[in-house]
Formats: sequence, C-alpha cells, structure tokens
Amino acid sequence: MFCVEKRYPHFINKKDELRTKNTLKFQVHQIILYLLLAGSKKQKEKHYMKNKLQRYFPIIRTRKEILNELRDNDELWSQFESWEEENQEEYLDICTGVKGVKVLYDTFFKAVMNPDTRPERLNDFLSTVLGRTVKILKVLPNESARIAAESSLLVMDIVVQFEDGSIANVEVQKIGYLFPGERSACYSADMLLRQYKRVRRELGKKFHYRDIKKVYTIVLFEKSNSVFKSFSKDIYIHRFQQQSDSGIELNLLQEYTFICLDIFDNIIHNEGRKIDGRLEEWLVFLKEDDPDMIIKLLEQNSEFRDIYEEIYNICRNSERMMGMFSKELEILDRNTVKLMIDELDEALGEEREKVKAIKQERETLKAEKESLEAEKELIRLRAELEKLRK
Repeated sequence: MFCVEKRYPHFINKKDELRTKNTLKFQVHQIILYLLLAGSKKQKEKHYMKNKLQRYFPIIRTRKEILNELRDNDELWSQFESWEEENQEEYLDICTGVKGVKVLYDTFFKAVMNPDTRPERLNDFLSTVLGRTVKILKVLPNESARIAAESSLLVMDIVVQFEDGSIANVEVQKIGYLFPGERSACYSADMLLRQYKRVRRELGKKFHYRDIKKVYTIVLFEKSNSVFKSFSKDIYIHRFQQQSDSGIELNLLQEYTFICLDIFDNIIHNEGRKIDGRLEEWLVFLKEDDPDMIIKLLEQNSEFRDIYEEIYNICRNSERMMGMFSKELEILDRNTVKLMIDELDEALGEEREKVKAIKQERETLKAEKESLEAEKELIRLRAELEKLRK
C-alpha cells in the first residue's frame, strides 16, 4: 500500500509546518483584531463617560479646549506643568466632566456652601444633620488659628452662629486624624470657651450662664479613622451627647456628629441601593465624583443642578480653578504630613508603654526574687536557731 508519509516524509513535515504557521498567523491576527476592537471600545466608553455630564451641563469644555487655553497663557501652563502627571489628569478629568468635582475640597466647599453668600444651602445641610431646623445668623471669625499653629492639628473650616445663639463647627477632613474623640473634645471646649468670653463681654453685668448656648461639632471624614471602620461597615453617621446614668437632665451644651463618607460610599454603591432621604442626597453631593451617581442624584432631586452649574462655571475660569486646585494639593500634602506625625507619635507611645510594662515586669520579678531570697535566709536562720536550742 502506497504511504505518502513514508515515501515523502520531508514533504509532509513541510506541509505541517506551513499549516502550523498559517494557524499561528491567523491566531495572531485574531488577537490583534481583538485588541484593536477592545481599545476602540474603551475609547468609546471614555468618550461616552466624558459626555455624560456634558449632556446635563453643556458649558463643560473638552480636554482640547482647556489645554489650548492653558498653552496660550504662559503663567497657567507653567503652573500646570509643575504638577505631577496624576494631578494634571485629575484636573482635566474634573474640568471635562469625566469625573465630578470633589465638593469636599475645602476651596470648593467654601465656594458653593459659603454661609455669607448662599446661607440656605448650609442651613439645609446642617438642619438635616442635626435633625432640627437651624438658620445661620453669621459666620464667626476663626480665632483658633493660633492654637493650630502651636503644633495642634485643629483645623476649623467653618464656624457659624445660629439665630438661637448656638454655634456649629463644620470640619472637613480628607484623612481622618488619629484620636478623633480627644481632638473633637478640644475643638468643642475651645468654641465653648470663646462663646463664654464673647457673650460675657457683650452682656457685661447682665451676663447669665443661661445665655451660653449649645456647641455642635460636625466632622466629615473623606477617609475615616480605623476606629469607625472597625466598629461597623454599615453605620456611617455617629451622634454623641452627654447623658447621666440616673436619668436626670442637665444642659451640658456640647454635641458631636461624625460622618464617615467612605463607609457611606461603600453602602450607596450597593446594587439596587437607592438614595434614601435628604441626608443621603447631601452626602452623595458632597462625596461622589462618579458621573453615574451624580446623574442619579440629579434625576432624583433637580435642586442640586444649580449647585453643579455653579461648579462648572468655576471650572470655565481657568485662573480661579487652577488656584483652587493648587491650594487643595498643598492642603492634602500638609494633612498627609500631619497624619504621618500622628502615626509616629502613636507608635512611639505604644513603644513607651511596652518599655514601661517590661520595666514593671522586671521590677516585679526582682521583688519576687528578693522576697524568695529573704524567705530562704529566714528559713536558714530558723534552722540554725533550732540547732543552737538543741
């Protein structure tokens, strides 16, 4: 029987080799085509993402328009190039609507929530947080700057006085400092003392302690402290007020609210989770930079459209926007250094406690050893005494 494989093995090997090469070539072409299509899909997705917020806010500019404006201004372009690439991209993403503005940035928060120019916004937010209707009378001066300069990490963002005389400090922390309870107690005590001095000075001899009103400390964490995270992954707001163990009621004036926006962020992004109530609407506005979540908020409550419109008008003013963004980068760097100092201080404190415990243990062992030796000596002396008596 005629067998091609045996008669012409060299020809068969070449044929198989050619078939293998063609197969590999086809596979390579398929992979290249897949990558091209995937890349095209990603570009389309990015383009679609970029235009999601533009459809709601046509005033949002394109990346090309922004870069052209910056290049035409030597000062702005020099400032832009001085940033890290990551910061450049974040700036462009914010201005083009690829991602939303982080309203918790101090400069943005003060720009759109300024109690002097738009008190109704902060009134509404604080009323929602405190669970009672409040109205801002005036902004109080930040007299605690001297304390902050003396190595304390106290940062008073906004201090306001309500019409009933009570005071609220709204503090925004990008990174939750260590010892949040101790810090907040110090902030609250500082505000209470300043209120006491101011009211006593204003009223003079007519002053009475009933003229001193409540002090509210409200802290929002973009990245909360481990104390809150380890306590619960399902609770994002914690309210504190002083109560007695007997049931007697005294007006002790100081109340605290801590809002963990990172925990809230994890909760609100659960599939099928709705934005529940006014408080969560405000928290989505303050925390979320995801365009889908922003659109979800706008579709639920169109009242926030005016605030976002104001934000994107700021984005069109490159000089102002870059100044605000640069200031935020400085604040974030400073906060990071402060956090590192805090962590180092805590680590040193732990080491001191360990050394102290070791010393105490050594002293205890030494005392026990001395006591044992004294007992042995006593036994020896008693034995000698017995011998002498015999």
